Amino acid sequence: MSDRLLVLVRHGQSEWNLKNLFTGWRDVDLTEQGVAEARAAARQLMERQISFDIAFTSALKRARRTLDLMLEEMHFANFPIVTDQALNERDYGDLSGLDKDDARKKWGAEQVLLWRRSYDVAPPGGESLRDTAARVLPYYLAHILPQVLRAQRTLVVAHGNSLRALVMVLERLSPADIVQREIATGAPIVYRLNADSTVASRHKLVA
Repeated sequence: MSDRLLVLVRHGQSEWNLKNLFTGWRDVDLTEQGVAEARAAARQLMERQISFDIAFTSALKRARRTLDLMLEEMHFANFPIVTDQALNERDYGDLSGLDKDDARKKWGAEQVLLWRRSYDVAPPGGESLRDTAARVLPYYLAHILPQVLRAQRTLVVAHGNSLRALVMVLERLSPADIVQREIATGAPIVYRLNADSTVASRHKLVA
């Protein structure tokens, strides 16, 4: 039986995750904890004898470095990697770089919660989750899913919101359901797909 494997991993903790700042497309690096999370994610996959043929990641440093650390830990050299900004984090627009508590003081907790947690309300100058899905999903359908259906074991290392867009489609979640879903840093989600691209099984790996 073909192994139609798709594994999603959110990057390890970033410097701005630690500082409680809105990050979006700002290109920040991992913290020491983030580096440890990336390596731990790789070890969890190795312990379950999960391997890969190809990987996709965003154009942002924190995702690409997480992938590089995972591949290093798994002893993969000269491994095929596809990088595309279609997998970038949601653009937080005018919120980018702001402390989340300061944003609440400026605009009010209810408005900031709406920007962060609604499906289709975008922050000023930024993207809603629906906007993020509008660029992530066509890329998934055109480039990632065909690899999986060809039994190319596929790893995607990206961001909380770009991955939530994929999870929404894979698990057939409603807009109301997906806004409640959190994706932890460095915690692989392992899917195996049916031939018709629906999900046969899902397992979240925890340390």
